[in-house]
Amino acid sequence: MQGLGSPEAGPFDRYEWYRLLETHGAAPLVAVGTEGERTVALPLTRGQKGLEPLTNWFAFSWKPLASGGDTSRILVEIAHDLKKTTHRLDLYPLAAEDGCYEELCEAFEHAGWSVHGEQCDENHVLYVQGRSFAEYWNARPGRMKTTVKRKAPKVDIEISTEFQKDEWENYEAIYDRSWKPREERADILKAFARQEDSRGAYRLGIARVDGDPVAAQFWSVENGVASIHKLAHLESAEPYSAGTVLTAALFEYAIDVDRVDLIDFGTGSDSYKRDWMEECRPRFHLTCLDIRQPAAWPALAKRMLGRLAPRKAHG
Repeated sequence: MQGLGSPEAGPFDRYEWYRLLETHGAAPLVAVGTEGERTVALPLTRGQKGLEPLTNWFAFSWKPLASGGDTSRILVEIAHDLKKTTHRLDLYPLAAEDGCYEELCEAFEHAGWSVHGEQCDENHVLYVQGRSFAEYWNARPGRMKTTVKRKAPKVDIEISTEFQKDEWENYEAIYDRSWKPREERADILKAFARQEDSRGAYRLGIARVDGDPVAAQFWSVENGVASIHKLAHLESAEPYSAGTVLTAALFEYAIDVDRVDLIDFGTGSDSYKRDWMEECRPRFHLTCLDIRQPAAWPALAKRMLGRLAPRKAHG
């Protein structure tokens, strides 16, 4: 897979990301096809039901790695060959705006799989469109602007662009004591943060009240895109709105200093994201079943019954 993907690839669309997962215990099964100078690779792994994406839950999306121009015919050949390996593939979360979801649907349908897709998540983003932070901030909800104006003088913000062990330990301590569920693979996240640091993409924001760290956020910035990976704050910091003040500071840094074109808040339907972002993009789950394999028949029957049930109710 090394060398595949475009130079503008996001943090979860490049060889280094999949190599990191492998070194932390993932068992990759990579389906590769070539045609002349064109190559496609599907980074997969075996799951409980069949093949599924090689990824981690905090990744924003999954897609094939490709190089050399139009690779649609190669993708169909890979879909044909995968019938020798499994009766089922579940591919997620897939983006529609870059054509990935539609291309995979068409390839697996053409190869004879029974394909079913449905929205599984959503992705909130902000297209900066050349605005300054002041122009962007002027369009935010009044209550949020008032909160930041009142609380910011009580909160000290520090934004780091290089990985530092003590600062990362502050982030981990805040996360562990916050309302967030326990981070099961904190080792993967830390390794990913170091990887982004090696690319010059690392951003870590820490908010302090009276000198004590109370909120933290991990971002990365590359190829004109700021990605918001992790954020957490202590409940004791809520009277100071430290999380909101920190988010505003990082938005200002990304827009006015890093000069990004897009800010990506990752997946999730959290209502607070709508205050910061202006667009919402769907993410899809694609299930592909090989109708010739008996192991796929129970899932096919369940799918058919699901389609018939609304008709029966209507009748």
